[in-house]
Amino acid sequence: MSWRSERIWIELITGSRKTSNFCWAFILFLGSLGFLLVGTSSYLGRNLISLFPSQQIIFFPQGIVMSFYGIAGLFISSYLWCTILWNVGSGYDRFDRKEGIVCIFRWGFPGKNRRIFLRLLMKDIQSIRIAVKEDIYARRILVLYMEIRGQGAIPLTRTDENLTPREIEQKAAELAYFCVYQLKYFEMN
Repeated sequence: MSWRSERIWIELITGSRKTSNFCWAFILFLGSLGFLLVGTSSYLGRNLISLFPSQQIIFFPQGIVMSFYGIAGLFISSYLWCTILWNVGSGYDRFDRKEGIVCIFRWGFPGKNRRIFLRLLMKDIQSIRIAVKEDIYARRILVLYMEIRGQGAIPLTRTDENLTPREIEQKAAELAYFCVYQLKYFEMN
């Protein structure tokens, strides 16, 4: 989602509050809770879950392993729920042509660096570039970067956005035109 006027372009960045993260956190929570209940019912010798009679699962070693998987799953699920609650990765990119300033803001994890805020001068932007990367499934991922003099490249898009090559090229061209900079295309392995 973006908002643009004659002199300001604001690009809103979605963080971890995505439908897929909600689904995975919920499924992981229910699955790990099930594992923990089965392990606990095997320890107590009572049926806490009616689907699995406790006599069929012996506490040592099956019940211990089920309890371990349940506890580990609850920790991972709580991590996912915390990233959703804190909305890690969300923020905005603001390009102000009149002031000549680029502001990049992202929310991080709680602590000293919870707010990540970069304020750059537009004259320090060397280029807007598109990098092509391949993931472990041999899929090509296009990432939009902003090259900053003395600071390297700052990614402007996430790798999981799944933009088509046409969409990312159009976004890069519009941003380069808005900032009046050259466009570079790199293929990275």
